[in-house]
Amino acid sequence: MSHSILGPEAYEWAGTWYKPILTTDASGGAMSIVDSVSPEGSGPPRHVHDAEDETFVILSGTCAFWVAGETVVKGPGETIFVPRGTEHTFRVTDDAPCRHLVILTPGGFEGFFADMAKGQFRIPDDMPAIEASAGRHNLRFTGPPLGME
Repeated sequence: MSHSILGPEAYEWAGTWYKPILTTDASGGAMSIVDSVSPEGSGPPRHVHDAEDETFVILSGTCAFWVAGETVVKGPGETIFVPRGTEHTFRVTDDAPCRHLVILTPGGFEGFFADMAKGQFRIPDDMPAIEASAGRHNLRFTGPPLGME
């Protein structure tokens, strides 16, 4: 997948493209919005955001979300809200990428995506560097990606 769908400002980490469309600075710290395209079958390890609520708005494709032990599938036009402090993950379930907006309140966590893209870190090989950035961004990993338990 090229970044052309998100434009030249987008950056990539582990096959997922990210483009901040509302920065933390632009919102006075209140929130950030990241336009994201995740490849088929992809998804992060189970994790917790200690400082931010996270809302996903699915624009295309389908994702299974695991939130505090419950799994739901969301498709285009649907949303899911993950309160701060709640263990969660997701996995793209289509045989095509999933494009979604990630809305973070307050803003700031999007810096983690930028760190990962800059370092091109790999899970599990580079976990010390990944966990160092996660700590700076109030993120804790708590388990494997969905479907890899």
